[in-house]
Amino acid sequence: MQSWSDHFTCIAPDTPGFGQSDPLSGEPEINDFADALTEFLDALGVQQCAAYGFHSGGIILVTALKRHPKRFKCLAIGGYAIWTQAEMDLFGKSYLPPFNPSNYGEHLTWLWNRMLEQSWVFPWFDTREEARLSVAHADISRVDQAVSEMLDAGNAYQAGYGAVLRAPRDIPPADNEVPPCLITAYDGDPLQAHIDRLGDMPAGWQAEKVATPADHQSASLTFLQKQAGDTPSPQLAEDTNEGWLQVGDGLIHWKGTRGGSLALHGPAREMVEPRPGELAIDVPGHGQSSDFADIRAAILAAAEALGASEIIWPKAPQGDPDQLYPDMTPDRFGLHLQRAWATSRAEQFFDPWYEANATHATPLDPAGLEPHALHARALARIRAGDAAHRWHETLSQIHGAPE
Repeated sequence: MQSWSDHFTCIAPDTPGFGQSDPLSGEPEINDFADALTEFLDALGVQQCAAYGFHSGGIILVTALKRHPKRFKCLAIGGYAIWTQAEMDLFGKSYLPPFNPSNYGEHLTWLWNRMLEQSWVFPWFDTREEARLSVAHADISRVDQAVSEMLDAGNAYQAGYGAVLRAPRDIPPADNEVPPCLITAYDGDPLQAHIDRLGDMPAGWQAEKVATPADHQSASLTFLQKQAGDTPSPQLAEDTNEGWLQVGDGLIHWKGTRGGSLALHGPAREMVEPRPGELAIDVPGHGQSSDFADIRAAILAAAEALGASEIIWPKAPQGDPDQLYPDMTPDRFGLHLQRAWATSRAEQFFDPWYEANATHATPLDPAGLEPHALHARALARIRAGDAAHRWHETLSQIHGAPE
């Protein structure tokens, strides 16, 4: 989006159940995801557009094109899966195990290693030599990004990927009149071999093997530009009670009622759910908001832009900030995930959490130790990183250091 926005108005919806999008009800199939995409276009006021999808996104797009061909000018697809029955049998139920929080964070250990090793073998659980991939890596930033996306989706990932795996493995018949499409796959992509399985395609459809991800992106952009032309983007509909503010070079996520009082959450915590007439934001560096060197200045800028009637500054928690907020920097072994989980459990027993003794014991609340509650708090800590410490210091300056 950063490079393609020089040429297009780029919109990237989270697939239902992923990112910040609500899941579809029941047990959705691929047609439901395709229809949800066109409903999203309706909500935006977009009648027709060019579209790009990678892997599962490509399956959803091709399905949407088959069901609603007039909604698309053209498609560019990164890898299109045509599974054999033997491959489908191999996936079975192993590819999409349940992903639910466990009492002691075991699910986080599984998640880190699953995302790390999915570039080593495909499918990720197949440890045969013939399943090895040529693009194996231990790039911590890439693994952390994949883990973060999975943490957002939770067990809803089963519905989305399940629908994609069960989708009919076909493209429009060769005699169909449908918008043009380019399918490319680069060396090392497990779906590159599937280019040879596509068979006869409609007029205007092409499939190519390319060398690198950059080649794939370049070919996709060139195709979209050629097919889409220079049609200006329509005025897009905006949500009136949630969005992102541009503040300097960053974004601040907000929700609620413009003009209301602005409620802020504490360090390493989730956004306050605003009551009617109130506003809330993800404090800079937390949740979905960008990090800022001067957290207070960014909040003041956001409050002004939202017309906040007042700002409700929380007090800093009791304790030494150097100990309250353990290092959340990802490492090769994903140990930051376990630190976040252990901290989230300990703070239900002691205040501050690092003082594990009778003097600092707090009343136990079983609801606070329920796995989904622990998961939410651990996720808030992971997302905050070192911004939690700086937000604590900012609050201490506003209110004075807690005694």
